[in-house]
Amino acid sequence: MSSIIVRGLDDHVKQQLSSQAKEHGRSMEAEVRDILTKAARRPHIGMALLSAARDVDGVDELPIPTRDDVARAADLE
Repeated sequence: MSSIIVRGLDDHVKQQLSSQAKEHGRSMEAEVRDILTKAARRPHIGMALLSAARDVDGVDELPIPTRDDVARAADLE
């Protein structure tokens, strides 16, 4: 198992983590471990959508329109 150290954590964040850990009946370390594990396993939404579209076929053949519009500044007056 690996270890990490997080420096410069805002006191409010630490307090929130401590409260969450208490609600879940575990140590703050276990709470942070759970949060990081879930975040690392969360699928990339773009890749998940692409995979789902490929499952129903035809996504690789969709035309991609060319962008020929010119960016312009917003008129805020």
